[in-house]
Amino acid sequence: MLWTVDPAAEEPLYAQLVAQVHLALARGELTPGERLPAARELATSLEVNVHTVLHAYQQLRDDGVLELRRGRGAVVVQGAGTAGRDLSVVERALAAFVDAARGAGLSTEATTTLLKEALKG
Repeated sequence: MLWTVDPAAEEPLYAQLVAQVHLALARGELTPGERLPAARELATSLEVNVHTVLHAYQQLRDDGVLELRRGRGAVVVQGAGTAGRDLSVVERALAAFVDAARGAGLSTEATTTLLKEALKG
């Protein structure tokens, strides 16, 4: 799994990491029993504070996605991400949305705002 963060984004860094794990699970890129990188290792590679990664891991634990054990690290729990979601449908719809937004000449910010508003409703 490729980890990335955007320090300029509105979303907090820890929330970006949480979202990446949820998406990787839904896509089948992460599977139950798989270990995530050690918090210090991930923090170093992303050039973020270790507490940012720990916050993300704790949120994922609270979401029922990870088990945190001293000495074992962060491990994806059984049943995580196995809700049978078909992301290909959503990804195709998003691609169509992005194409339509570009065709209408909308900026990235306007497109993002439209999506966020739609998700609220």
